[in-house]
Amino acid sequence: MAGPPIPPQRVYEERLEARRGALEALERRHAHLSRARLAVFGVGVVLGIAALRDVLPGWWLLAPAVAFAGLAGWHDRVLGSLTRCRRAVAFYERGLARVTDRWIGTGAEGTLFTDPAHPYAADLDLFGRGSLFQLLSSARLAAGESTLAEWLLEPAAPPEVRARQAAVSELRDRLDLRERLALLGGEITAWLDTSSLSAWGSQPLLLPPTAAPRIVATLLGAANVATLVAGLAYGASAVWFLVAAGLSVAFTSRWRERVRRVLASANAPARALHLLGGVLELVESEPFAAPRLARLHQRLAATGDTASHRIRRLHVIIDLLQSRQNQFFAPIAALLLWGTQLAWVIEGWRRRSGAHLGEWLAVVGEFEALCSLAGYAYEHPGDPFPQIVERSPGEAPVLAAEDLGHPLIPADRVVLNSMRLDEGTRVLLVSGSNMSGKSTLLRTVGINVVLAQAGAPVRARALRCCPLAVGGTLRIQDSLQEGRSRFYAEITRLRLIVDLTGGDRPVLFLLDELLAGTNSHDRRLGAAAVVRGLVDRGAIGLVTTHDLALAAVVAEIGAHARNVHFRDEFVAGEIRFDYKMRPGVVQTSNALALMRAVGLDVPEERPADRDVNHTARE
Repeated sequence: MAGPPIPPQRVYEERLEARRGALEALERRHAHLSRARLAVFGVGVVLGIAALRDVLPGWWLLAPAVAFAGLAGWHDRVLGSLTRCRRAVAFYERGLARVTDRWIGTGAEGTLFTDPAHPYAADLDLFGRGSLFQLLSSARLAAGESTLAEWLLEPAAPPEVRARQAAVSELRDRLDLRERLALLGGEITAWLDTSSLSAWGSQPLLLPPTAAPRIVATLLGAANVATLVAGLAYGASAVWFLVAAGLSVAFTSRWRERVRRVLASANAPARALHLLGGVLELVESEPFAAPRLARLHQRLAATGDTASHRIRRLHVIIDLLQSRQNQFFAPIAALLLWGTQLAWVIEGWRRRSGAHLGEWLAVVGEFEALCSLAGYAYEHPGDPFPQIVERSPGEAPVLAAEDLGHPLIPADRVVLNSMRLDEGTRVLLVSGSNMSGKSTLLRTVGINVVLAQAGAPVRARALRCCPLAVGGTLRIQDSLQEGRSRFYAEITRLRLIVDLTGGDRPVLFLLDELLAGTNSHDRRLGAAAVVRGLVDRGAIGLVTTHDLALAAVVAEIGAHARNVHFRDEFVAGEIRFDYKMRPGVVQTSNALALMRAVGLDVPEERPADRDVNHTARE
């Protein structure tokens, strides 16, 4: 009978210890081999000197030469194993940092995908240091990062979400697969931009597809070498070499510009080929049962040949092209018209396979994104997959969460809250004092909905929702350069959220300190109008405020709105929060106490002031 699953932290610790042990053994072997090679080289030098002085026969040098070659081959294999072992150590060190909540600042931040105009990306900390993307992403290629970012920015339809959930479920426990993926290609920190590959593969051909020019280049190269050898070795007339060389110059001049463009464009994607080929081979060789993963196999097999084999072939061609940079081979390459011949080979590869590069990159991107979500699921075994429900026309949207927590807050500090939005309650107006947890609640709801619609597990005991379009106003900033006030920036974002209600999905709005940039009278009227307008358009959401007068908006909206609050206590000069959401309007305020706590001279509240505040709360 199988026992309980081993916690991820223990698995990572055990594997990290094993990898470090292997790394130490390989480093010792590396040191021994380095010393052995040096010793053999020294012996060879001594024997060489002895042979020059006729003390020993020259064939004695064969022994150290053979030994040195054998040690060099062995050493190269050890160095390769050493590099892979270091990557494995780094892989488990980062995994351990994530499960122990020390991950901030490690991994890609995804700032390339930041869009200030997006309706929720900045509000929910999707990108940047300490972001959701940094927690999730284990992608090695730009295609994987782009796909993961797209999934976070664009919610998927329910069938697509369920397909991703099934794929993530299958990949979740395949830790060895994720380790092999991390060991591929260059250094573990390398991020390779593969976006240029697809464009390179699909651009128009620069050389004609006919075989005649390539045959001519091959014959001219052979003629150059043959006439040179004949002249040097057999005393043939130099005229023959000059004729061959002249014809070669004439031929290459005819195609020089096109060949130059082919070779220049081929150098750009060269660094990504080895890693891309490795990931493709991994996908091709791995057995999958989930339909979404099995479809990756089908997409790669559609070309009739394995994608990894074609990529390896291109990689060999690029390596041959770069061999021209070797100073010893460069003269021979010039005689053989090496670059001209390879230009036709590269164009032939693009003609047969270039159009498939975009599809192969899409497969790699999807696989890396799924592996990123699978790693997150493995490291958070208590986080379930949400239930994404279809919504009938005219049916009210629903979002119900039990024990919902923020995934970016360490597990020992996160506070869980339950909430429900549906036909009965479409708006929660959240009141509370400063730092009591109002904004965190909005971010908690929003980021879990983003995870849910990306196909990932959520930080909750259970979450059920229909497809939702999220819009938030949690990080609204003024702009000196654009001449915009915070209030104008906020109402511009509100206009965007209202426009979202015209889409196929009901809107989930997350409005933090709504219309805080204007006076109390205009704020109350404006807030009531905005929230009522969103509800009338079928939206659901949460609105926070520490302005108790705004709590009266609930009565103006009607039965679809409800007041909830966070409270605090001021004990022995310290403000204490429990971050638990409760029904009703908050009955305390900590602003004056906070001001006194930092040393500001603020008078005690007068009885008349307390009466005014009490009336506002009621």
